[in-house]
Amino acid sequence: MKIGILGAGSIAHKMAETVGSMDKTEIYAVASRSLEKAENFAKQYQIPKAYGSYQEMLMDSYVDLVYVATPHSHHYEHVKMCLEHGKHVLCEKAFMINSSQAKDVVGIARKKKLLLAEAIWTRYMPSRTLIREAVDSGIIGEVTSLTANLGYAIGNKERLVRSDLGGGALLDLGVYPINFALMVFGEDYQDVTAQGILSDKGVDLQNSITLTWKNGRMALLHSNMQALTDRRGIIHGDKGYLVVENINNCEAISAYDLDRRLIKQYEIPEQITGFEYEVESCRKALENGEIECKEMPLANSVAVMELMDRIREILGIRYACEV
Repeated sequence: MKIGILGAGSIAHKMAETVGSMDKTEIYAVASRSLEKAENFAKQYQIPKAYGSYQEMLMDSYVDLVYVATPHSHHYEHVKMCLEHGKHVLCEKAFMINSSQAKDVVGIARKKKLLLAEAIWTRYMPSRTLIREAVDSGIIGEVTSLTANLGYAIGNKERLVRSDLGGGALLDLGVYPINFALMVFGEDYQDVTAQGILSDKGVDLQNSITLTWKNGRMALLHSNMQALTDRRGIIHGDKGYLVVENINNCEAISAYDLDRRLIKQYEIPEQITGFEYEVESCRKALENGEIECKEMPLANSVAVMELMDRIREILGIRYACEV
């Protein structure tokens, strides 16, 4: 599978590094608005083709899949452009700015019978299955609640402070605690409440989200772009609790009993960077003639965007890039 990278920012470097160590997949091309930047990127990773415009790369018939690595605000435009050129797409999270955009690109992909997937890497990782198996095993008993957080001191980054780029903690960081909760408790939450601290530019610096389910389960979620948090996910049951170290890229899963004694440690498989799982899922889907990845169906991507729309409505956030 030959991948074209659209956008040559920091996350694109991580993808190039990852695929460089994979089998059956290669980075064939990279496109940037600056030809010099694209050429430097291509040279660094021994990529055959470098393009100074996105459209030019999309006209290359050898590109099988395009990895969209541009800011949130540009996902809609760039994914549409890829689909209109007949290209399969793996788009970085957050999938889109809002659910309206998400539904539109999903409709186009399905009409054209093209693969479209959201690169929310935690949905594809083996740790997802390990967490599910641990919960289902009953080792911590009947589960009633969970907490999850993600925070970094990154409030000075341009893409995060600017409303016209879809900035703020929610789309960049909050998407991970949200996905963590939905992976553990399911997509059928009943209600959501939220609070947040907004900047003078109208983006959320930090937020707190509570989800509840009809079966009485509750998730307490937090994201913060002003401070470092412990990144933990903790699932609570009536026989103990499960600790997931780093919900952004799981490093350890540990089960504790009611006396807070460690009773089981789950082994996390070695990985390249963690990005390989989403790439491999796309490759297998294309090999099987499928247009969605089973780990993150498009309906789930739309549902997460709908939830974040609702949270933004509660917090009073509207991005300058929304039309």
